[in-house]
Amino acid sequence: MRIRTAKTKNGRLFYVIKTYYDSHGVEHTVTVEKLGNENDIKARTGRDPDKWAKEYVAKLNEEEKKQNADVTLSFSQTKLLSKEHIYEYNSGYLFLQKIYYELGLDKICRQVAKRHSFQYDLNSILSRLLYGRILEPCSKKATFEYSKSLLEKPNFEAHHVYRALDVLCDESDFIQQQLYKNSFVYGNRNTGVIYYDCSNFFFEIEQQDEEGLRKFGKSKENRPLPIVEMGLFIDRDGIPLGVCIDPGNTNEQKTLKPIEQRIISEYGMSKFIVCTDAGLASKANRKFNSINDRAFIVTSPIKKLKSELKEWALSPQGWYISDGNRRKKYDISKLITGDIDEKTQQTFNDTVFYKERWVDQGSFEEKLIVTFSLKYQHYQRSIRNGQIGRARKAIDNGTAKAKKYNQNDYRRFVEKTAVTDDGVIAENALFSINTTRIEEEEKYDGFYALSTNLDDDPRQIVKVNHRRWQIEECFRIMKSEFKARPAHVSTDTRIKGHFLTCYLALVLYRYLEKRTGNKYTCEQLISTLRGMHMREVVGEGYLPSYTRTDITDELHETFGFRTDYQIITSQRMKKIIKSSKDRNLTRKK
Repeated sequence: MRIRTAKTKNGRLFYVIKTYYDSHGVEHTVTVEKLGNENDIKARTGRDPDKWAKEYVAKLNEEEKKQNADVTLSFSQTKLLSKEHIYEYNSGYLFLQKIYYELGLDKICRQVAKRHSFQYDLNSILSRLLYGRILEPCSKKATFEYSKSLLEKPNFEAHHVYRALDVLCDESDFIQQQLYKNSFVYGNRNTGVIYYDCSNFFFEIEQQDEEGLRKFGKSKENRPLPIVEMGLFIDRDGIPLGVCIDPGNTNEQKTLKPIEQRIISEYGMSKFIVCTDAGLASKANRKFNSINDRAFIVTSPIKKLKSELKEWALSPQGWYISDGNRRKKYDISKLITGDIDEKTQQTFNDTVFYKERWVDQGSFEEKLIVTFSLKYQHYQRSIRNGQIGRARKAIDNGTAKAKKYNQNDYRRFVEKTAVTDDGVIAENALFSINTTRIEEEEKYDGFYALSTNLDDDPRQIVKVNHRRWQIEECFRIMKSEFKARPAHVSTDTRIKGHFLTCYLALVLYRYLEKRTGNKYTCEQLISTLRGMHMREVVGEGYLPSYTRTDITDELHETFGFRTDYQIITSQRMKKIIKSSKDRNLTRKK
C-alpha cells in the first residue's frame, strides 16, 4: 500500500491505494481508504499531513505483513473438543449478505422497528430467514438452529422469529415499496414490460380454515390439500417487483388489479405493458390495462376462440414471413399437413409465420396475433406421441381405467367401449386408443395466439411474450430450491410473513444471479454457496473446507473479498464480515 494525492481547490486529497493481480494475472489498483484533504488531516492530527500519511500507511503495511505471515498450527492428541462448541461454519451466506445490505434491507428493518415496540433485532431475524431459505430451507425453528452455523451467531431466540413474522406481514407493502426504490442502486429497473402470474402452495393439513387463507382450491400440483394463492409481478429482467397472498379458493383473475394498482400508486410506475397467460386474461383485466399509458399482451387459446376467429386462425392462407424489413405472404397448407421434403423442412424449421387482425371487444379493441412454427409443431407432436405410447402400454397391460384426467394426462387418449358393435352390453369393458381425440388435437399443432392492444411489429410482441418463462422459473425456484411449501405456520399473518421472506429471498437470489453474469444455473450457484464451509481453529482463524472452483472465483472477484485462502485469521475474518455489510456497491475487479 502507498499514498496517492490529488489536487483540489480545497487543497490536496490523500488516499491509500493498493496494487494487486487477479487470478488471470491482470494488474489492478484500488483505493483502500480516503484519508481526507491536507487541511482536515492537519486539524485532526496537529501534524504535517505528508509525514502523518507516510507513517499511517507504514503501519497498515506492517499489519498486512503480519496477516500475510505463514501460520503454524499445533493440535493435541489428548485434548478434547470443547463441549457444545460449533467448529464448522458456512461462509457462503456472506455473498447474500452483501446484496442484502446493498439493497438497504437493514435500513428498512430499522424504519419498521421505529413504528413498533418490539425489543428483538428485526434485521438480524429477517436476514437469517432469507439466508436460511436459500441455503438450508426448513421450518422457522430449524432455521433458528441453522443460523448458529453461520459465522455470525444469532442475537435472538426462536420465539422471536414467529413474532417477527407478524410484523413482516403488517409491513409487507412498505417493505416491498422500499425495496423497489432501493433496488435502483443497481441501475434502472427494466419495467417497460412487467409479467404477472399466479401459483399456489399447499399445506399438509386435512381441513381448510373456516376463516383464513388456507382453502381448498384448484391446486397447480393436483394435491387434495388446502392451498394459498400467490400473485407475483416481475420485470423484464426477471427481478421480482411485488407479491400478494390470497385465499386458496380465490379466482386468480381477480388478483391482478389490486396488486397492479398498488404498484402504480406506491412505486410511481405508470407506463408499462402487462404480460400474462390466458388464465389471467379476463376481459376486465384487459380493459383495465387499455387505459392511460398501459397496455397488455396475453395468450389466447385458439380452441376457445369464437368459430369465425378460430377458422381464420387455422386457415393456411394469409400468413406472412419476414425478409429483412419486408414481409412476404405465404401459404402454409403443406407445412400444416407435413407434405414437404427434407430441404423445405430445414429451410423453414426456424421460421415463425404470423397473421394478425383487429377485434372489437366493445369497450376496447385488441389485435389477435397468431403464429405457426414447424419446430413448435414437432415439439407438441413428440410430447403427444409419448403420451399415446403410455396409453397403449396401459391398454396392453390391462391397467387402463376410465378416470377423470387433466389436459396433459395420457388417459385422455384411452377410450372405453361398454357395448359391442351389435349394440349388446359387453361383459367386460373394452379399452382402445381414441383416434378422434388425437386428430382433433393435431389440428392445433404448431399454432399459438396472442391478444394485445399494441400496434407494434407482431414479431416483437411474440418475443416479449416468450420471456414469460422467467416468472414460471421464479415459482419453480421457490417451490424446489427454496422449499416454500408445505409451510409450517398456521395463522394468516405468519403465513403471509413466511411467503414475504420467500419473495425477498428470491430477490436476493436473482441479484446474485445477475451480479455473477447469469452464467450459472440456480442449482450450481446455490449448491456452491451451501458447500462453502469453514473449519474454525480456535485462537487462530478459519480453514476453508470447500473446493475452489470457477464459481467461487467469480463470487470472490465480484463481491470484493476472498474466503479461499489456506487459512484466514480471526482478525481478517472480522474485516471480511464487515466488508459484507458495506452498503456501497461493489464493482467486479
